[in-house]
Amino acid sequence: MSLDVSPALLEKAERGEVSDAEFVACVRESLPYAWEVITGVIAEADTAADGFADNETPPPDETARGQLLRALASDAIRGGLERHFGVKLAFQNCHRVAVFREADGDRYRAFVSPRGQLLNQSPELRDC
Repeated sequence: MSLDVSPALLEKAERGEVSDAEFVACVRESLPYAWEVITGVIAEADTAADGFADNETPPPDETARGQLLRALASDAIRGGLERHFGVKLAFQNCHRVAVFREADGDRYRAFVSPRGQLLNQSPELRDC
């Protein structure tokens, strides 16, 4: 299961739309490691001159790695976080989370390009 959804939130979703704030709160509570990494990178981006920051520290265990994968592989979760924080998130390998203030800038395009992915490879990351 990706998210721990309360019965009340599930009932609300069954009746209609839930707000981004309710959804993001569910993500924060369900995926605490992913939340910590993403909000930490966002805080770094807030102080960076170019609005970019990334995390290259591998997760401490497979549970933490799974949280990052769930958060960033889900269009709904990633989109909710991007809207909530007003950023563009990017993801490489199994743990490199990057934050961009400008999703149409050269740095973003380079990061998400095939070349960017290839340059971010190493033997240590092969089975991450």
